[in-house]
Amino acid sequence: MRLGVLDVGSNTVHLLVVDAHRGAHPTPMSSEKSVLRLAEQLTGSGTLSRHGADALVRAVAEGKASAVQFGCEDLMAFATSAVREAGNSAAVLERVRKETGVELEVLSGEDEARYTFLAVRRWYGWSAGRLLNLDIGGGSLEIAVGRDESPDLACSIPLGAGRLTRTRFKHDPPTRHELRDTVEWIDEQLAPVAKRVLRLGEPDLVAATSKTFRTLARLTGAAPSGQGPRVRRVLTHSGLRQLIAFISRMSAEDIAELEGVSAGRAAQLVAGALVAEATMRALSLTELEICPWALREGVILRRLDHTDGAVPPGETGRTAHFGARWNQ
Repeated sequence: MRLGVLDVGSNTVHLLVVDAHRGAHPTPMSSEKSVLRLAEQLTGSGTLSRHGADALVRAVAEGKASAVQFGCEDLMAFATSAVREAGNSAAVLERVRKETGVELEVLSGEDEARYTFLAVRRWYGWSAGRLLNLDIGGGSLEIAVGRDESPDLACSIPLGAGRLTRTRFKHDPPTRHELRDTVEWIDEQLAPVAKRVLRLGEPDLVAATSKTFRTLARLTGAAPSGQGPRVRRVLTHSGLRQLIAFISRMSAEDIAELEGVSAGRAAQLVAGALVAEATMRALSLTELEICPWALREGVILRRLDHTDGAVPPGETGRTAHFGARWNQ
């Protein structure tokens, strides 16, 4: 079965097309990504602007068209923090449904953490033992820990790299005062969650997902993506601290010139690095391993766990495990 997954995040819209069969690892066939920056389209009152809603409708329509072009038999479409937090999300989602035929499912922060944890567990297997996973998105930080495929603890904290860049930094590069105050604020936000995580015991493996962690690892010496997903990549706390001392004095334009940094992510890399460092420090982590699978793969795997992978003859619309649906 050819399956499409449309991920509407705070910064980007990503369509992943995979060859998916129950009991087998999904095989990527195509990947398309476009910059959306929905989080920047939230108004002062917390609603998604008309311009932002227009852009969302266009992006979903284009994603659906690409899925049809690639011959997808099913499309799962979901949105995360930017849509989740918009005060007019219900009206925006209804407009998307009417104009595109795609029903976007809004995942909660805890759902994001759980789906991502499932993907990481499947990647490393049961031999990983007690697994702790960290994921920094545009709007939130997800933390999940456990021994099973379902974590014992899954939580989401509003510490996304894009969110902090918009709300904490007024200068580029940020001033020393902004950096110091932001680190102190992050520590306060993390403290109660860190206590809950630490009470569950020391993890056997600490993993990290998301573009932010991959970029930070690359800048501290990890192998480039061109060497494939099976190459082990790690991010150390000491290496991260050295990197922060370097990039925190650079403008976003200069950071974008560094190898492995995309122009769209450069502006929020310092904030992401501060969240990563504070999280590692709060949880007494010296090293974490970068996992190539994350939320999208978790959504696919859970979908396959609840279906036989076949589309009934004549059926043009399907409902996934968490409710996302499309109609040709």
